[in-house]
Amino acid sequence: MSSETGALLASLGDQRKHILGALDGLDEDALRRPVLPSGWNCLGLVRHLSLDVERLWFRVVTAGRPDLLVPGDAWHADDQPAAAVLDGYRQEIAAADAVIAATPLDRAPAWWPDDAFGDWRLADLRETILHVITETATHAGHLDAARELLDGHRWLVLT
Repeated sequence: MSSETGALLASLGDQRKHILGALDGLDEDALRRPVLPSGWNCLGLVRHLSLDVERLWFRVVTAGRPDLLVPGDAWHADDQPAAAVLDGYRQEIAAADAVIAATPLDRAPAWWPDDAFGDWRLADLRETILHVITETATHAGHLDAARELLDGHRWLVLT
């Protein structure tokens, strides 16, 4: 693995840890309680990160496995126990990391959802990782705000 790949994975790993850390200690009810008018809850956001971010960008787009797409709205985890949703996120992270480790950073996506993003396209794995870092960091901030609204807890990462 190149030093650049290692640096990108370390940055992505920090954001993934932030996601899980922001939720640490919340019970099942709190994880399911919407706190914003849009109605999403913490478990739904984690399921979105699992399926619409980790799985989509690495296993589906980078590795060319559109058969792994999950139809429907990934933002809802109403029928799954919290532990299963969180474990699913960890499993998607491991699968994504395996794809990243096996793929050169300059490799173009093996598959692209042409009807989903208009003219926008990521050029290679490098851009894909940077996109996922940005999206994961954005959602980590959402979870920080949700956590503070749920129980007043503030979780900060100082690196």
